[in-house]
Amino acid sequence: MFFSLSKIIGFFTVPSNAVATVCALGVLLLATRFRKAGSRVLICGVVLLLVAGFSPLGHLLLLPLSERFPAWSAAGRPPDGIIVLGGAIDPETSQARGSLEMDASAERIVTMLQLARRYPAAPIVFSGGSANLIETPVPEAPIAGDLLEDFGTARSRIVLESESRTTAENAAFTRKLISPKPGERWLLVTSAFHMPRSIGAFRKAGFDVEAYPVDWRTRGWSDARTPFATLSAGLARTDVAVHEWVGLIAYWATGRSSELFPGPRKTN
Repeated sequence: MFFSLSKIIGFFTVPSNAVATVCALGVLLLATRFRKAGSRVLICGVVLLLVAGFSPLGHLLLLPLSERFPAWSAAGRPPDGIIVLGGAIDPETSQARGSLEMDASAERIVTMLQLARRYPAAPIVFSGGSANLIETPVPEAPIAGDLLEDFGTARSRIVLESESRTTAENAAFTRKLISPKPGERWLLVTSAFHMPRSIGAFRKAGFDVEAYPVDWRTRGWSDARTPFATLSAGLARTDVAVHEWVGLIAYWATGRSSELFPGPRKTN
């Protein structure tokens, strides 16, 4: 139920969809006796479109998320295992084309292959089912497993979790699958903007992992003043940021995260 509701509600809270809805409502009102109100609604929609598309709004919303956890430090002993969250592979297109097809979060896959080579004794856990609500689901994990083997990772080191559809399920199913021991050092690889919600979900599941953020999408706080060159780029960035903020609030409100805005653990 939570998965279906999150997809439906998420569709309408994505800024580009919300702005399109406002514009469509304005156009419909123009054809009625509420023409004046329709003009105002349409103008409001166009203004929102321009602000979300060209202003630095997308950067401003994304930066607090992506800067929450610093880049991972290799100091100390090597990790006991590496967990990579799905969301970088387009499984339906990969299956249809018979080749690996990735999306904007491809850095997760590149980092997975790099870490698999850098730490040859560590198991690689890929957690990713299918988040497709309409079409026949095709899980990501088996595709990632084949890719790891193609790049020389021994099958004995590969652990695949193919049932999860949400970040909360990533955390719960992965913990159940590998049963981490106290004191072990496990890395969690996912997009920087997605790391706060992911860490919150893993902590809630009782699995203390170390953040290994990738796919930053910004150069840092200097981008807070940088507008977008194209409308589509700005809308895409704003969509991603708002989706993640809504997810954080929803996870906290439904008890799927340890806290509202998880951050690094304080060390003495």
